[in-house]
Amino acid sequence: MDKLRILIPKGRIFDNVSRLFAEAGFPIYLADRTYRPVIADWLDAKIMKPQNVGDLLEMGSHDAGFTGIDWIKESGADVVELLDLGLDRVRIVAAVPIGLDDASLKTKTLAAATEYVNIAEGWLKSRGYNYRILRTYGATEVFPPDDADMIIDNTSSGQTLKDNGLRIIATILESSTRFVASRAAMADPEKRLRIEELAMLFKAVLDGRDRVMLEMNVPKDRFPAMVAGLPAMKSPTVAPLYGDEGYAVKIAVKKNEVPDIIPRLKRLGAVDIVEYDLRKVVP
Repeated sequence: MDKLRILIPKGRIFDNVSRLFAEAGFPIYLADRTYRPVIADWLDAKIMKPQNVGDLLEMGSHDAGFTGIDWIKESGADVVELLDLGLDRVRIVAAVPIGLDDASLKTKTLAAATEYVNIAEGWLKSRGYNYRILRTYGATEVFPPDDADMIIDNTSSGQTLKDNGLRIIATILESSTRFVASRAAMADPEKRLRIEELAMLFKAVLDGRDRVMLEMNVPKDRFPAMVAGLPAMKSPTVAPLYGDEGYAVKIAVKKNEVPDIIPRLKRLGAVDIVEYDLRKVVP
């Protein structure tokens, strides 16, 4: 079988994707000043800007890759989305100088600075603005107020916009990193299988990050009430203790539930409670 050709984005997305591969069992080795990381002998990987990933997949020169859904929508690329990784969450927002009121934006031909030309044009047109778009190549927030009346840009916290004297007037799109594939690759049974297996491993890692294992001992007389009150993915794992003195119980729970669950377990009679992280969760 030919190698699976995969695109990994450079910039802010790279670190999270690299960590995801490592936790899935495929550490990435990337020498300085190279664009060809080594991952596995059946993967042919290349580093590219996230803006280019969708188009390259649609062209069929690569099989799968990672990019923000914002760049897929911006390019209009026809790709198959396999998994929302939930990483690198950003909002695409419209922002204007703090001193500029909303009403005045409709009375002029405003200059809108953005890297998201297509997303910006669709939004501005739908809102009835008269506009001229200035394509930027990074550092969009420096354009107002001298060179632009508005910017359409991505932000995670909004702090950089505030620091540059801007206020958000609308959220246009919410984005996160997606694992996507070309339609040609998904039409090839062998490539489709490899891509879907990768997606399964990535999801197992993400689900594992979200959960912990709780292990505890339960006296025999408290066991019926304990089992009735236990949360679990399905049924808890139960094993008898040596000497017939009770049971050892394991449950996988979401991390954000732990502060409520542990006190409840104590009230139900659990002792020797141990919490530990999970590496992967495969339903």
